Amino acid sequence: MERSIVHMDLDTFFVSCVRLQNSDLEGIPLIVGGGDRGVVASCSYEARRFGVHSAMPIKMALRLCPEARIVKGDMELFSRYSHTVSQIIEEKAPVMEKASIDEFYLDITGMDRFHGSYKWTHELSSLVTRETGLPISFALSVNKTVSKIGTGEGKPKGNLEIPQAMVQPFLNPLSIRKIPMVGNATFTLLSRIGIRSIGTLAEMPAKVLQEMIGLNGLELWKKANGIDHTPVEPYRERKSLSTEDTFHQDTTDMVFLRAVLSGMVEKLAYQLRSEGWLTSNVTVKIRYSNFDTETRQVTLAYTSADHTLTRAVLEAFEKLYQRRMSLRLVGVRFGRLVRGSYQINLFEDTQEMMSLYQAMDKIKNRFGANAVMRCSGAFVKPKMN
Repeated sequence: MERSIVHMDLDTFFVSCVRLQNSDLEGIPLIVGGGDRGVVASCSYEARRFGVHSAMPIKMALRLCPEARIVKGDMELFSRYSHTVSQIIEEKAPVMEKASIDEFYLDITGMDRFHGSYKWTHELSSLVTRETGLPISFALSVNKTVSKIGTGEGKPKGNLEIPQAMVQPFLNPLSIRKIPMVGNATFTLLSRIGIRSIGTLAEMPAKVLQEMIGLNGLELWKKANGIDHTPVEPYRERKSLSTEDTFHQDTTDMVFLRAVLSGMVEKLAYQLRSEGWLTSNVTVKIRYSNFDTETRQVTLAYTSADHTLTRAVLEAFEKLYQRRMSLRLVGVRFGRLVRGSYQINLFEDTQEMMSLYQAMDKIKNRFGANAVMRCSGAFVKPKMN
């Protein structure tokens, strides 16, 4: 049976949420992001006409569009709207996967026996907009890759249906940049040998692509040929991430304890970013040598940045650890997780900080989580009591 896979994407999600709170922002160039040294988290179509785009430094965005209005992001607001949309879709769809805070995949294979699949999807998107006020685009096709590309091509509000017979004619004229896994490095490499369209890429021998790009070469060839058997994974929201360490010997060494906690935060924060999460709740746990266990929670703005989370954890630890009795265990937990498609907190951090995290994550992705780490998180041996 030919699969029916839907990709749904909330249009300019952050901008739409902000406008629902303030109708005076309708119809004007709008940028959602941080301060002057921050970067653009999202921008309206009115701002995009001037060349503004996500992850652009706000200073550059204002040079391109001086009349743009800047609004600070509110992840709590965005999370609330995202959760509402998730509930609406989950109640109607047989299988739903939440890919990010504003993206969803649906597997509605077989539904055309009872309803027209396109008609059903259109009615669902209309329901989302009617219930929340948020505009949403979708594309219906035979797999995730084609559906996702279709949603991007149909925006705004251009809902597409791409049956199997139309997959290759639809993909062939498009730039290879439209394939989700093609980044700047891959695009540059392929462009040098004249491969810029998906059609040209699809005609290349898969073996040649593998020799050029490595293991991802075969996957890239498959996607260019409209082949993607990746299943839609049922939506299960992760509640928290945590880790703890029981020491071989109880200790009061503050330098060692801070280093252990910093290292824990760095590893958990990398996991947050790798899996596309943001957290707004930090819990520190300690266990004394007499087995008394205490915890302290801290609430902060949604983030996945090491430096913000480390500061919160260490401050909580200083307030929690008051008895100066030896500790046998420390732990860290990140809770109240929400989906976020950004590598760091774009609403508070600078472009320089974003570049640092992206570089560190790239090294960790290639060589492992311990390949690079902050000095503050490097574990040292505890002093003997």
